[in-house]
Amino acid sequence: MQASLEQLSQIIVFASLETAEKIGLQPYTQVQRYRQGEIILHEGDRLPAKLYAVVSGSIQITKTATTGKETILRALAAGEIFAAPALLGNGISPATVTAESDCEILTVERDALLKAIGENPEIALRMLMVFNSRIQQLHETVHGLVSERAIVRLARLIQYFAAESGTESTSQGECLKVKLSYYRMARSSGITYEECVRLIKSLKPVIAYRRGGTITILDVEKLDAIASGDID
Repeated sequence: MQASLEQLSQIIVFASLETAEKIGLQPYTQVQRYRQGEIILHEGDRLPAKLYAVVSGSIQITKTATTGKETILRALAAGEIFAAPALLGNGISPATVTAESDCEILTVERDALLKAIGENPEIALRMLMVFNSRIQQLHETVHGLVSERAIVRLARLIQYFAAESGTESTSQGECLKVKLSYYRMARSSGITYEECVRLIKSLKPVIAYRRGGTITILDVEKLDAIASGDID
């Protein structure tokens, strides 16, 4: 199915394009729907030369080590682009992409994208900003895995999702809009499931965890202090 103008407008890198520019891209786009849990890309897949983006829903990107341990690299929501190697690298998927919820994935053929960039270089600038931000995030994650205690990494993870997905004010505190299961937090911060459960319980005065992955930040200042490595 070809992308609509509204769907193209949902993608961060195309948001500022004129209507005529979006119309020019339309014939080279495709939108495909995926159900929750469905694999969109397998690690090691050969990727067509296209830009990949999330139109609706959310996706999860994971990588599996030689030991079989799976690590969640990131979750992306509507408007985000992914699978950079399809455009800029060796054309091999470096990770597995799974539909975290029912979602729609938009692709744009590389040649059409390059033509659009030639007419509007701001597209390339926006893409570079996105990829640079992810490289910085990856650097911080790797540095944290090497040098930071697990509780610090976990606190920072909660802070990240609070900022990324937003919170809702409740009588208890700030409730994260995104659900974070023990499994997801463990795989995102490089710790075991059991250690994650133990650390979340130790943070009880600072956060509240309810079944299903609902997290409420009870004390923002103490969470900030833990994330900074100032206190346990």
